[in-house]
Amino acid sequence: MIFGKRIRLRSAEREDIPRFVAWLNDPEVYVHLSPRETLSGAEEEQWFEKMLALPAEEHILVIEIAIAEDWQPIGNMSLLRIDWRERSAEIGIFIGEKRFWNRGYGREAIQLMVRHAFCDLNLNRIFLRVDENNPRAIRAYEHAGFIHEGKMRQARFQDNGYIDVLLMSILHSEWQENVD
Repeated sequence: MIFGKRIRLRSAEREDIPRFVAWLNDPEVYVHLSPRETLSGAEEEQWFEKMLALPAEEHILVIEIAIAEDWQPIGNMSLLRIDWRERSAEIGIFIGEKRFWNRGYGREAIQLMVRHAFCDLNLNRIFLRVDENNPRAIRAYEHAGFIHEGKMRQARFQDNGYIDVLLMSILHSEWQENVD
C-alpha cells in the first residue's frame, strides 16, 4: 500500500470489479479512456484475470480516500508496459467517482505513483497520453511536474471528429529537482 496525505493506493481485488464496471459504463468517465465502450461484468472479470498475469508492478492500484474513518474507492491507476531496460513506463489513471472530480485527488495520486516509480522501482521516465480536450487532466499532470513532449495529430476519433492526443512525461532528474 502507498500512502499520501489524503489518499492511499492499494491493490485491486476481485470485489472491486462491480465498481469498476459501473465507472467504466459511465460515458462521462470513459470518454477519455481507451477503450471507450461499455463493459460487462464478465468482460471486466476477464480483464482482471489478464491483469493478474502481468508483473506485480503493473497491477492496478485502487485510489482510496478517507471518509468518516473508512476508505472509499474513487478511481484506479497503474504503470503500464514497464520497460526495465530503458527504465520507463506509461502511467494511466482515472477518477471514477465524479463527485470527487476537481478536488486534487487525481493530482495527488499521480504524484504518489511517480514517487513510487522513481524511488521504489528506480525508473527514469514516466510518460502518458492525454486527449487535448481534457483540460482537467492536463492541469493535474502539469501540476505533478509532467511536461509537454509532443502530440499525435488527429489520433482519436471523438464526437464525430478527430482530436489530437498530447504526449507528456517527467524524468527522474526533473522530479528530483522539485523534491529537493
